[in-house]
Amino acid sequence: MRFSNAFLDEIRDRVPISDVIGRRVTWDRKKTNASRGDYWACCPFHGEKSPSFHCEDRKGRYHCFGCGVSGDHFRFLTDLEGLSFPEAVQQMADLAGVAMPQPDPQAEKREKERTSLLDVMELATRFFQDQLQAAIGAKARAYLRERGLTGRTIETFRLGYAPDSRNALKEFLAGKGIPKEQIEACGLVVHGPDIPVSYDRFRDRIMFPILSARERVIAFGGRAMAPDAPAKYLNSNETELFHKGNVLFNFTRARKALQGADGAGTVIAVEGYMDVIALHQAGVQNAVAPLGTALTENQLDLLWRMTSQPVLCFDGDGAGIRAANRALDLALPHLKPGRSVAFALLPDGKDPDDLVKHDGRAPFDRVIEQAKPLAEMLWSRETAANNFDTPEKRAELEARLKQIVSVIADENVRRHYQQDVRDRLNAFFQGASQARNPGRGRQGGDRQGNGRRGGPGQPALGPAAAGTGLISDRLTGSVMVRGDTEQPKLREAVLALTVINHPQLLREDYDEIAHIDFSHRELQRLWSSLIGEAANAGRFLSREYIHERLEAQGFGALVKSLDQQIRNARLWTATVEAAPEDAREGYNQALAFHKRTRALRWQKIELEREIAEATEAEDAERVDRLMRTLQEVHLEGLRLENQDAIIDGFGILSGRVKGAATSAH
Repeated sequence: MRFSNAFLDEIRDRVPISDVIGRRVTWDRKKTNASRGDYWACCPFHGEKSPSFHCEDRKGRYHCFGCGVSGDHFRFLTDLEGLSFPEAVQQMADLAGVAMPQPDPQAEKREKERTSLLDVMELATRFFQDQLQAAIGAKARAYLRERGLTGRTIETFRLGYAPDSRNALKEFLAGKGIPKEQIEACGLVVHGPDIPVSYDRFRDRIMFPILSARERVIAFGGRAMAPDAPAKYLNSNETELFHKGNVLFNFTRARKALQGADGAGTVIAVEGYMDVIALHQAGVQNAVAPLGTALTENQLDLLWRMTSQPVLCFDGDGAGIRAANRALDLALPHLKPGRSVAFALLPDGKDPDDLVKHDGRAPFDRVIEQAKPLAEMLWSRETAANNFDTPEKRAELEARLKQIVSVIADENVRRHYQQDVRDRLNAFFQGASQARNPGRGRQGGDRQGNGRRGGPGQPALGPAAAGTGLISDRLTGSVMVRGDTEQPKLREAVLALTVINHPQLLREDYDEIAHIDFSHRELQRLWSSLIGEAANAGRFLSREYIHERLEAQGFGALVKSLDQQIRNARLWTATVEAAPEDAREGYNQALAFHKRTRALRWQKIELEREIAEATEAEDAERVDRLMRTLQEVHLEGLRLENQDAIIDGFGILSGRVKGAATSAH
């Protein structure tokens, strides 16, 4: 059904968007200003611990600064609850007390036909389930037992069996009064002008129902039981209900796992149905799979709706590496702030099912913990040739990398990737030059990264292998870094050094810490490295490990500079000596201060944009009102900038350091 813009606008005007969203989230009391219709909450579309989801009644819009989702009343209902657009309009109209327009007879007919097709698919699902449990399904049941699936898992995913018959399903549905046109429209039979009698599409196959976002069966995947079958896996063909490139297997369950109380953190894309099901049985409920084909743009967008950085998990063999590279090229143009992907490669010859079958989820969790960010995966791919011993070959590598990252549409992300490429190339060629001319190396050995790079063609490891600044600056140990001649702001220094010196905070608040954004460029690069190293460390994470890895990546001088800055300000809770409870308190206060400052910055940008719009519209009253608000924001920003005293008091919260705390007991 089509709806006029006037009708939709009337609904939006009658119902504040906060009323729609507020039934599904808890508003953050500190950031929300209800009197202004300005609301903040933890995003319902991806797991997070700090509120980055914002909605504004005046605009009737929402936006998440974490995962990038945005929309209006209707988009919220269709994306979060899986409603169709007409259903979302109906729900909103009921809430607004507005009568629905008279339906278009043709549109109503199509909707009725679609509903009927869903009913047919439900009948087919029950038929396949019954066949699996009957005598005819004994072979299929034995196969599923051999794969280690329990009865509960089989029931959860509604697995079934299609008998080795040309017309078993067709006759069953016909016996239920289903006309042949509907059976054909569902893709359950093979038919056409050159086929005199239609026949069942799925025969002698284990059946995997594929669900829509509303958890209705819209298609099937079938796994052949016969070893000589032409296709091991067969999917439904494209129908009114099913468009393969727009669907992910297990999408709804994975999204619920992310939204649950024990939010899974991210979503993992694996290669097949059985991988998803085996992982679910092992306790990994946030896995999805494309439907037997390479990942599509629409499927990637579905992943980003759930989380800002999905993990794409591939086999470690040649085919898996090629699939990972295709996914990398697919994702690259669409990267945005808060929107990327990571890559996890399985041991060669293993799939997720193999890893969890005998030892549970632990081996698979370790693989996911070692997932590489896209930038590192790209670097590894382009330097795999391991042969850059001439200026021409090095120039070719540089040109190729620049060309690859130029496809990134977002200007800011593209700029950061270009910088990352320059830094990696700088360190890479420096290492190769030293290997060819060892007498020209720095005196006293390479204190800032010899363990990170080797001879010609050996790629620098880690997400920020290039160190902290100009090569000459690193050789002299200078703390002046490219583009950053000033120290970081005090609150940023406190945040960074507290986490470096007290990495137990990373175990407790990894997701929130990973999303902290610094205005100081070199500190942001250090942070990217810190987060990557923490993810790789797993249970070996410790202060010594973090300091060693940051030193190896060339951040030693910056860390020492932060430590001196903190000690000069007498902010002892950020130092090594601080007791854990004082470090946590200091970190919490600095983070709250940092978030408020960043929020004010975003608010100022938004107000300036609105002032420009109002000025263009010659709305003098609105311009005056917005200017007063902007002045208030500006004054509050100045107060915050002048309130380093807020964190100056950190060091005397309790006067404790570790030794004092210990002796007190």
